[in-house]
Amino acid sequence: MLTADFDYTLPPELIASEPLAGRADSRMMVVQRDSGVVEHRHFSELPGFMREGDLLVLNDTRVVPARFFSNDGKKELLRVDSLTATRWRCMVKPGRRLRPGHTVGIGGATGTVVEVLENGDRVIEFDQPVDEDAHGHLALPHYMGRMDRAEDRERYQTVYARASGAIAAPTAGLHFTPDLLAALPHAFVTLHVGAGTFQPVKAERVEDHVMHSERYQVPEETAAAIAAARRVIAVGTTSMRTLESVTRDHGRITAAGGSTDIFIYPGFKFRACGALLTNFHLPKSTLLMLVSAFAGKDLILSAYAEAVREKYRFFSYGDCMLIL
Repeated sequence: MLTADFDYTLPPELIASEPLAGRADSRMMVVQRDSGVVEHRHFSELPGFMREGDLLVLNDTRVVPARFFSNDGKKELLRVDSLTATRWRCMVKPGRRLRPGHTVGIGGATGTVVEVLENGDRVIEFDQPVDEDAHGHLALPHYMGRMDRAEDRERYQTVYARASGAIAAPTAGLHFTPDLLAALPHAFVTLHVGAGTFQPVKAERVEDHVMHSERYQVPEETAAAIAAARRVIAVGTTSMRTLESVTRDHGRITAAGGSTDIFIYPGFKFRACGALLTNFHLPKSTLLMLVSAFAGKDLILSAYAEAVREKYRFFSYGDCMLIL
Protein backbone atom coordinates (compact mmCIF):
# COMPACT_ATOMS: atom_id res chain seq x y z
CA MET A 1 0.00 0.00 0.00
CA LEU A 2 1.55 3.29 -1.10
CA THR A 3 1.39 6.63 0.71
CA ALA A 4 0.78 8.26 -2.67
CA ASP A 5 -2.52 6.36 -2.88
CA PHE A 6 -3.89 8.71 -0.21
CA ASP A 7 -3.18 11.93 -2.06
CA TYR A 8 -5.73 14.43 -3.34
CA THR A 9 -5.68 17.95 -4.76
CA LEU A 10 -6.83 20.76 -2.48
CA PRO A 11 -7.08 24.41 -3.61
CA PRO A 12 -5.26 26.53 -0.98
CA GLU A 13 -8.25 28.84 -0.58
CA LEU A 14 -10.24 25.98 0.99
CA ILE A 15 -7.86 25.74 3.96
CA ALA A 16 -9.56 27.34 6.97
CA SER A 17 -7.06 29.60 8.74
CA GLU A 18 -9.79 31.29 10.81
CA PRO A 19 -12.73 29.79 12.72
CA LEU A 20 -16.34 30.60 11.94
CA ALA A 21 -18.17 33.01 14.24
CA GLY A 22 -20.22 30.21 15.80
CA ARG A 23 -18.82 26.81 16.76
CA ALA A 24 -21.85 24.91 15.48
CA ASP A 25 -22.08 26.86 12.20
CA SER A 26 -19.87 24.43 10.30
CA ARG A 27 -21.12 22.30 7.45
CA MET A 28 -21.25 18.54 7.98
CA MET A 29 -20.86 16.03 5.19
CA VAL A 30 -22.66 12.80 6.10
CA VAL A 31 -21.24 9.63 4.55
CA GLN A 32 -23.12 6.33 4.72
CA ARG A 33 -20.61 3.48 4.54
CA ASP A 34 -23.10 0.79 3.48
CA SER A 35 -24.75 2.67 0.63
CA GLY A 36 -22.08 5.18 -0.27
CA VAL A 37 -24.69 7.96 -0.06
CA VAL A 38 -23.27 11.42 0.70
CA GLU A 39 -25.40 14.20 2.18
CA HIS A 40 -24.58 17.86 2.75
CA ARG A 41 -25.83 19.02 6.13
CA HIS A 42 -24.83 21.34 8.98
CA PHE A 43 -23.26 20.35 12.28
CA SER A 44 -26.27 21.64 14.21
CA GLU A 45 -28.21 18.73 12.64
CA LEU A 46 -26.04 16.11 14.38
CA PRO A 47 -28.73 15.16 16.96
CA GLY A 48 -31.00 14.03 14.12
CA PHE A 49 -28.49 11.34 13.12
CA MET A 50 -28.25 9.82 16.59
CA ARG A 51 -30.24 6.72 17.50
CA GLU A 52 -31.46 5.43 20.84
CA GLY A 53 -28.51 3.89 22.66
CA ASP A 54 -25.88 5.99 20.87
CA LEU A 55 -23.01 7.42 22.88
CA LEU A 56 -20.63 10.16 21.80
CA VAL A 57 -17.08 9.64 23.09
CA LEU A 58 -15.02 12.82 23.13
CA ASN A 59 -11.39 13.61 23.90
CA ASP A 60 -11.20 16.09 26.80
CA THR A 61 -7.51 16.93 26.42
CA ARG A 62 -6.62 20.61 26.81
CA VAL A 63 -4.17 22.35 24.51
CA VAL A 64 -1.27 24.01 26.28
CA PRO A 65 0.97 26.79 24.93
CA ALA A 66 3.90 24.61 23.88
CA ARG A 67 5.71 26.87 21.39
CA PHE A 68 8.37 29.25 22.69
CA PHE A 69 10.79 31.75 21.18
CA SER A 70 14.08 32.84 22.68
CA ASN A 71 14.50 36.38 23.95
CA ASP A 72 16.77 37.17 21.01
CA GLY A 73 14.22 35.75 18.55
CA LYS A 74 16.78 33.39 17.00
CA LYS A 75 15.64 30.08 18.48
CA GLU A 76 12.30 28.26 18.55
CA LEU A 77 11.27 25.45 20.89
CA LEU A 78 8.29 23.12 20.70
CA ARG A 79 7.93 21.37 24.03
CA VAL A 80 6.87 17.78 23.45
CA ASP A 81 7.12 16.67 27.08
CA SER A 82 7.58 18.25 30.50
CA LEU A 83 9.93 15.85 32.25
CA THR A 84 9.81 18.11 35.31
CA ALA A 85 8.72 21.72 35.86
CA THR A 86 12.14 22.90 34.66
CA ARG A 87 13.30 20.03 32.44
CA TRP A 88 11.73 19.84 28.98
CA ARG A 89 12.02 17.62 25.95
CA CYS A 90 11.80 19.87 22.89
CA MET A 91 11.90 19.96 19.14
CA VAL A 92 14.10 22.91 18.25
CA LYS A 93 15.21 25.03 15.33
CA PRO A 94 17.74 25.81 14.21
CA GLY A 95 19.55 22.85 15.70
CA ARG A 96 22.99 24.40 15.20
CA ARG A 97 22.16 27.04 17.81
CA LEU A 98 21.09 24.48 20.41
CA ARG A 99 23.87 21.95 20.77
CA PRO A 100 24.92 20.44 24.11
CA GLY A 101 25.93 23.23 26.50
CA HIS A 102 24.21 25.97 24.50
CA THR A 103 21.75 28.16 26.37
CA VAL A 104 18.41 29.72 25.53
CA GLY A 105 16.71 32.56 27.40
CA ILE A 106 12.91 32.72 27.64
CA GLY A 107 11.74 35.62 29.75
CA GLY A 108 13.63 35.46 33.03
CA ALA A 109 14.51 31.77 32.67
CA THR A 110 17.69 30.41 31.13
CA GLY A 111 17.78 26.89 29.75
CA THR A 112 20.81 24.74 28.98
CA VAL A 113 20.84 21.90 26.46
CA VAL A 114 21.87 18.84 28.49
CA GLU A 115 21.22 16.11 25.92
CA VAL A 116 20.55 15.60 22.23
CA LEU A 117 18.34 12.57 21.65
CA GLU A 118 18.63 10.16 18.75
CA ASN A 119 15.72 11.72 16.88
CA GLY A 120 17.14 15.24 17.27
CA ASP A 121 14.97 16.35 20.19
CA ARG A 122 16.76 18.31 22.91
CA VAL A 123 16.51 17.89 26.66
CA ILE A 124 16.74 21.38 28.14
CA GLU A 125 17.13 22.21 31.84
CA PHE A 126 15.95 25.67 32.96
CA ASP A 127 17.19 27.47 36.05
CA GLN A 128 13.60 28.39 36.96
CA PRO A 129 10.11 27.66 35.60
CA VAL A 130 9.25 29.46 32.36
CA ASP A 131 6.26 31.80 32.55
CA GLU A 132 4.10 29.95 30.01
CA ASP A 133 1.20 32.40 30.07
CA ALA A 134 3.51 35.28 29.22
CA HIS A 135 5.83 33.58 26.74
CA GLY A 136 4.05 30.46 25.43
CA HIS A 137 2.24 30.26 22.11
CA LEU A 138 -0.23 27.75 20.76
CA ALA A 139 1.42 25.62 18.09
CA LEU A 140 -1.15 26.29 15.40
CA PRO A 141 -0.78 23.96 12.40
CA HIS A 142 1.63 25.28 9.78
CA TYR A 143 -1.02 25.30 7.06
CA MET A 144 -2.85 28.16 8.79
CA GLY A 145 0.05 30.36 7.75
CA ARG A 146 -0.11 32.62 10.79
CA MET A 147 0.92 32.99 14.41
CA ASP A 148 -1.58 32.38 17.18
CA ARG A 149 -3.58 35.28 18.55
CA ALA A 150 -5.26 35.91 21.90
CA GLU A 151 -8.64 34.68 20.62
CA ASP A 152 -7.12 31.32 19.64
CA ARG A 153 -6.55 30.55 23.33
CA GLU A 154 -10.32 30.02 23.60
CA ARG A 155 -11.31 29.06 20.06
CA TYR A 156 -8.57 26.45 19.42
CA GLN A 157 -9.90 24.59 22.46
CA THR A 158 -12.99 22.44 22.91
CA VAL A 159 -15.61 23.76 25.34
CA TYR A 160 -15.14 20.61 27.43
CA ALA A 161 -11.31 20.63 27.55
CA ARG A 162 -10.03 19.90 31.05
CA ALA A 163 -6.97 17.60 31.03
CA SER A 164 -3.97 19.76 30.12
CA GLY A 165 -1.25 18.25 27.98
CA ALA A 166 -2.00 18.43 24.25
CA ILE A 167 0.08 20.27 21.67
CA ALA A 168 -2.74 20.28 19.10
CA ALA A 169 -6.51 20.35 19.50
CA PRO A 170 -8.79 17.33 18.92
CA THR A 171 -10.43 19.35 16.19
CA ALA A 172 -13.65 17.37 15.64
CA GLY A 173 -14.71 18.55 19.07
CA LEU A 174 -14.30 22.23 18.23
CA HIS A 175 -17.81 22.29 16.73
CA PHE A 176 -19.66 21.54 19.98
CA THR A 177 -21.33 24.20 22.10
CA PRO A 178 -22.11 23.57 25.79
CA ASP A 179 -25.87 23.42 25.08
CA LEU A 180 -25.54 21.00 22.17
CA LEU A 181 -23.25 18.68 24.10
CA ALA A 182 -25.47 18.73 27.21
CA ALA A 183 -28.41 17.51 25.12
CA LEU A 184 -26.60 14.40 23.83
CA PRO A 185 -25.41 11.24 25.64
CA HIS A 186 -21.65 11.49 25.95
CA ALA A 187 -18.55 10.36 27.80
CA PHE A 188 -14.90 11.33 27.78
CA VAL A 189 -11.51 9.80 27.17
CA THR A 190 -8.20 11.65 27.23
CA LEU A 191 -5.50 11.42 24.60
CA HIS A 192 -2.86 14.14 24.65
CA VAL A 193 -2.31 15.02 21.00
CA GLY A 194 1.46 15.19 20.46
CA ALA A 195 3.89 16.71 18.01
CA GLY A 196 3.64 13.61 15.82
CA THR A 197 0.33 14.92 14.50
CA PHE A 198 2.35 17.49 12.49
CA GLN A 199 4.80 14.98 11.07
CA PRO A 200 4.30 13.96 7.43
CA VAL A 201 4.44 10.35 6.30
CA LYS A 202 7.84 10.08 4.64
CA ALA A 203 7.77 6.35 3.92
CA GLU A 204 6.86 5.34 0.38
CA ARG A 205 4.98 2.31 1.68
CA VAL A 206 2.32 2.92 4.31
CA GLU A 207 3.39 -0.15 6.27
CA ASP A 208 6.89 1.28 6.73
CA HIS A 209 5.72 4.40 8.57
CA VAL A 210 6.64 4.54 12.27
CA MET A 211 3.72 5.95 14.25
CA HIS A 212 4.29 8.37 17.12
CA SER A 213 3.21 7.56 20.68
CA GLU A 214 0.67 9.51 22.71
CA ARG A 215 -0.57 9.23 26.31
CA TYR A 216 -4.20 8.26 26.95
CA GLN A 217 -6.64 7.58 29.78
CA VAL A 218 -10.04 5.86 29.82
CA PRO A 219 -11.89 6.45 33.11
CA GLU A 220 -14.15 3.92 34.84
CA GLU A 221 -17.33 5.88 34.14
CA THR A 222 -16.56 5.99 30.42
CA ALA A 223 -15.90 2.25 30.25
CA ALA A 224 -19.24 1.65 32.00
CA ALA A 225 -21.11 4.02 29.66
CA ILE A 226 -19.62 2.31 26.59
CA ALA A 227 -20.57 -1.12 27.93
CA ALA A 228 -24.18 0.07 28.18
CA ALA A 229 -24.26 1.76 24.75
CA ARG A 230 -25.61 0.24 21.56
CA ARG A 231 -23.32 2.26 19.30
CA VAL A 232 -20.22 4.32 20.05
CA ILE A 233 -19.70 7.44 17.95
CA ALA A 234 -16.06 8.49 18.24
CA VAL A 235 -15.68 12.26 18.14
CA GLY A 236 -12.36 12.66 16.36
CA THR A 237 -9.61 10.33 15.30
CA THR A 238 -7.94 10.70 18.71
CA SER A 239 -10.98 9.26 20.50
CA MET A 240 -11.13 6.45 17.95
CA ARG A 241 -7.42 5.65 18.34
CA THR A 242 -7.85 5.54 22.12
CA LEU A 243 -10.85 3.20 22.04
CA GLU A 244 -9.48 0.88 19.39
CA SER A 245 -6.12 0.73 21.17
CA VAL A 246 -7.71 -0.27 24.48
CA THR A 247 -9.89 -2.87 22.74
CA ARG A 248 -6.84 -4.28 20.94
CA ASP A 249 -4.84 -4.53 24.16
CA HIS A 250 -7.57 -5.66 26.58
CA GLY A 251 -10.16 -7.35 24.40
CA ARG A 252 -12.83 -4.81 25.35
CA ILE A 253 -13.21 -1.23 26.57
CA THR A 254 -12.03 -1.09 30.14
CA ALA A 255 -10.65 1.60 32.41
CA ALA A 256 -7.03 1.91 31.36
CA GLY A 257 -4.19 4.35 30.85
CA GLY A 258 -0.83 4.38 29.16
CA SER A 259 0.65 5.19 25.77
CA THR A 260 -0.44 4.10 22.33
CA ASP A 261 1.27 4.10 18.96
CA ILE A 262 -1.60 2.36 17.18
CA PHE A 263 -1.50 2.96 13.42
CA ILE A 264 -4.87 2.51 11.73
CA TYR A 265 -4.87 2.13 7.96
CA PRO A 266 -6.94 0.07 5.46
CA GLY A 267 -7.16 -3.54 6.52
CA PHE A 268 -7.62 -2.65 10.20
CA LYS A 269 -10.50 -4.43 11.96
CA PHE A 270 -12.56 -1.98 14.02
CA ARG A 271 -14.00 -3.42 17.23
CA ALA A 272 -15.00 -0.47 19.41
CA CYS A 273 -16.50 2.27 17.24
CA GLY A 274 -19.60 2.21 15.07
CA ALA A 275 -19.47 5.76 13.71
CA LEU A 276 -17.01 8.63 13.48
CA LEU A 277 -17.28 12.41 13.52
CA THR A 278 -14.12 13.97 12.14
CA ASN A 279 -12.75 16.98 10.29
CA PHE A 280 -11.17 16.83 6.83
CA HIS A 281 -7.53 15.75 6.89
CA LEU A 282 -4.32 16.51 5.02
CA PRO A 283 -3.36 14.56 1.90
CA LYS A 284 -1.18 11.49 2.55
CA SER A 285 -1.63 11.84 6.34
CA THR A 286 -2.09 9.05 8.88
CA LEU A 287 -5.47 10.58 9.75
CA LEU A 288 -6.70 10.28 6.17
CA MET A 289 -5.51 6.67 6.24
CA LEU A 290 -7.54 6.10 9.42
CA VAL A 291 -10.81 7.41 7.95
CA SER A 292 -10.08 5.44 4.78
CA ALA A 293 -9.74 2.31 6.90
CA PHE A 294 -13.11 3.02 8.51
CA ALA A 295 -15.13 3.89 5.40
CA GLY A 296 -13.05 2.57 2.50
CA LYS A 297 -10.38 4.47 0.59
CA ASP A 298 -12.35 4.86 -2.63
CA LEU A 299 -15.45 6.18 -0.83
CA ILE A 300 -13.44 8.63 1.25
CA LEU A 301 -11.42 9.99 -1.67
CA SER A 302 -14.63 10.37 -3.65
CA ALA A 303 -16.22 12.22 -0.74
CA TYR A 304 -13.18 14.48 -0.44
CA ALA A 305 -13.38 15.28 -4.15
CA GLU A 306 -17.03 16.22 -3.66
CA ALA A 307 -16.11 18.34 -0.63
CA VAL A 308 -13.65 20.24 -2.82
CA ARG A 309 -16.30 20.77 -5.50
CA GLU A 310 -18.77 21.97 -2.86
CA LYS A 311 -16.12 24.25 -1.35
CA TYR A 312 -16.07 22.80 2.15
CA ARG A 313 -13.60 24.36 4.58
CA PHE A 314 -10.69 22.01 5.33
CA PHE A 315 -8.56 21.06 8.33
CA SER A 316 -8.53 22.21 11.96
CA TYR A 317 -10.82 25.25 11.79
CA GLY A 318 -12.82 23.74 8.94
CA ASP A 319 -16.00 21.74 8.41
CA CYS A 320 -16.63 18.16 9.49
CA MET A 321 -17.68 14.74 8.24
CA LEU A 322 -19.99 12.26 9.95
CA ILE A 323 -19.27 8.69 8.86
CA LEU A 324 -22.09 6.25 9.69
